[in-house]
Amino acid sequence: MGAFTKMKKLQVTHFHRKPMPGNVSIERLFTDIRNAMPGHVECFPHVSPCFSKGIFPRIRNMLDAAKHQAQINHITGDVHYLALALDKCRTLLTIHDCASLERLRGWRRMVLKWFWFTLPIWRSRLVTVISESTRRELLRHVRCDAAKIRVVPDCVGSDFAPVPKSFDESDPVILQMGTAANKNLERVIESLAGLPCRLNIIGTLTANQRVRLEQHKIRYTNIPRATDAEVVSAYAACDLVIFASTYEGFGLPIVEANAVGRPVVTSNILSMPEVAGKAACLVDPFDVKAIREGILKVWHDAQYRDALVGAGFENVKRFTAKVVAESYVSLYRELAGRAEGGK
Repeated sequence: MGAFTKMKKLQVTHFHRKPMPGNVSIERLFTDIRNAMPGHVECFPHVSPCFSKGIFPRIRNMLDAAKHQAQINHITGDVHYLALALDKCRTLLTIHDCASLERLRGWRRMVLKWFWFTLPIWRSRLVTVISESTRRELLRHVRCDAAKIRVVPDCVGSDFAPVPKSFDESDPVILQMGTAANKNLERVIESLAGLPCRLNIIGTLTANQRVRLEQHKIRYTNIPRATDAEVVSAYAACDLVIFASTYEGFGLPIVEANAVGRPVVTSNILSMPEVAGKAACLVDPFDVKAIREGILKVWHDAQYRDALVGAGFENVKRFTAKVVAESYVSLYRELAGRAEGGK
C-alpha cells in the first residue's frame, strides 16, 4: 500500500439502485468495499432517485446519473442501463448474475437482454462479474469483447468473524440461508426427514414450504426479514450451514460460514465450487439423497468437519474487503489511464 500513497487522488462515484425494502445486499457489499479503500481513492455513493421499474423512472435515473459523474463511474449492479447516460471511457459496470436471462423467454427476454446487458456492456469500458462461472455464463449469452470482462469477487462483511462452538451431534442446528426458488429449500426439507436436528431458516416462507416442513415433521425456526445482526447471530448459533442452491452468481453464505467457523454443505455446480474451494462439502443440489449424505458426512465425521472449518479460515482470506477493494482500485487506475490517454 506504500506505493499507493504516492499516487494521485482518484474520485469514484458508486452508482446504486434505489433498493427495494429488505433488498440491500449490493449496498451492504459496496459499503464494506468503500470502507476498505486506500486513502488516495475517494468513493462517493450515489443512489438513483427512483425504483428501477417502468420506462419513465428509469429515464429519470439516467438523467440523474449523468449529472453525478466523477473521474471514474462505477455502476455497482442492478441498474445496468445507467451506462447509457455515462461517459463510456470512464465507466465500470458490475454484473452480479445472469439469472434473468435464464428465467425469461420470448420478447421479454430479448428486450431485457438488449437493454440490461448488450447495450450497457457496449457502453462500459470495463465490466466486472463476481465469479469465473458468471463470466462464462455472460459470454455465452452476450457477444462482446471477452477481454473487457474481469472477475472481482464479492467480499465477506467485517461482522463475520470466528465464533468457537462445539458441534452438537445429538441435536445440531442447521442454518438455511434463503427461501427463494433457487435456494432449494424444498429438497433440503426432504433430505432432513427423520433426522434429529433443528432447521433455522432465514427468509420468508411460502405456504407450500410451511406445508412441507409440517409433512416431513421438521423442527424449525424462521426469521422472515432478518437484520444484519440477526444473520450474524444465526451463523454463530448454528452447527452447520446448508446452501444447496440451484443457481448462484457467487454464493456469499459459503464465505460467511467460512469466516464464522462453521462447516458448509453446498452445491457442486456453477460458481459454488469456485467460491468454496476445499472449504465445503459439495453435493448435487438436484439429488435429495446426495444432499442428505453430505449433511450426514459432515455431521458424523468430526475429522472431516474440522478439516472443512480449517480450510474455511484459509479460504475466506481471498474474499476480505481489503483484497476486493484492491482489485477494484487496480481497475479504476486502468480506467483513469485509458481516459487520460483518450483510448
